[in-house]
Amino acid sequence: MKIAIPSMGSKGLEETVAEHFGRCPTYTILDEQGKLLEILKNTSSHMGGQGLSPELLKKNEVNVLLCQGIGPKAIQLCQELKIEVYVDYSSTVKELFQKWKNQKLSKADSDDSCKEHRS
Repeated sequence: MKIAIPSMGSKGLEETVAEHFGRCPTYTILDEQGKLLEILKNTSSHMGGQGLSPELLKKNEVNVLLCQGIGPKAIQLCQELKIEVYVDYSSTVKELFQKWKNQKLSKADSDDSCKEHRS
C-alpha cells in the first residue's frame, strides 16, 4: 500500500503538509507502517506539467491520499481511480499519517472539499 501526503518539500515525515492537494510542490509517499518510500515531485498541470494530480498518484501506484484541502472534482477523480481520500488539518506529514493510522479520519466526500472549489 502507498499513501501520499501533499507536502511542501523533501523533509519526509517532518515536512509541512501542503494546504492544497493539487498545488503542492511534492507528495511524500509512505507505506502503511509510515516508512518513507519516496518524495514525488508534483509534475501535474497545476504545477506547469501535464495531467491531473490524481492521475500522477495513480501512475505511481498510490492507494490512499491524506490531505488538508482538495476540490470536489479531484475527490471524484480519486474515487474513480480507486484512491481513498481522507481530509484533515495537520501541520506535519507524520501527524497526518498518525491520525490516519490510528483511524481518526473518515473517508472524504464532496462535502469535505474546499469551499472555494464548490459550485
